[in-house]
Amino acid sequence: MRIREWQDIVEDVVETDTDPDDWRAVGGTRAGGVGEDLYLGHPHAGVYLLKTYAKNPYEVKGVGARVARKLDDEIGSFLPEEETGGRFAVQSPPEDEDDAERKARHVEEVVKAHADAPTTPNDFFDDLMDALDSPAFGPMEFDRYDRPDPADELSARFDEAEELLNAELDDLVDEDDVGRGFH
Repeated sequence: MRIREWQDIVEDVVETDTDPDDWRAVGGTRAGGVGEDLYLGHPHAGVYLLKTYAKNPYEVKGVGARVARKLDDEIGSFLPEEETGGRFAVQSPPEDEDDAERKARHVEEVVKAHADAPTTPNDFFDDLMDALDSPAFGPMEFDRYDRPDPADELSARFDEAEELLNAELDDLVDEDDVGRGFH
């Protein structure tokens, strides 16, 4: 396991050659410290753990690591299925002006199509993420004020990674001398 900055982990997720809509996530407040924990999982890309905190309203700091190479049935059972209400997406900026215009036209077409036909929120979200060429999106269970039970279960299964990443994040918080982080 290699611990890196959280943005490098997100870059890994963006660069994976997998179906973007097969990602799932669970997260919430960090157990025993300032910040948040987020587990991202994909059947073929594995499981990633991110630990972040807001240093101030404009800067998020954190660490992360790939904690499993595959998402098996046991670990996958702790990540939400399609029926959940929460969703997440990882976005990449358009490559250039032409790409931005192409994506904008595609988004406009998707919005018009969904405005004229019966649709579900999940279908609308999925179609928008496809139009934006999102590299990763899917269902998510996240609690901003607590920690969902599945996050605790994953934490127990990856206890060594949790311990190492918690120590790294605690060092960042101490170095920044922000105490409890920005609230």
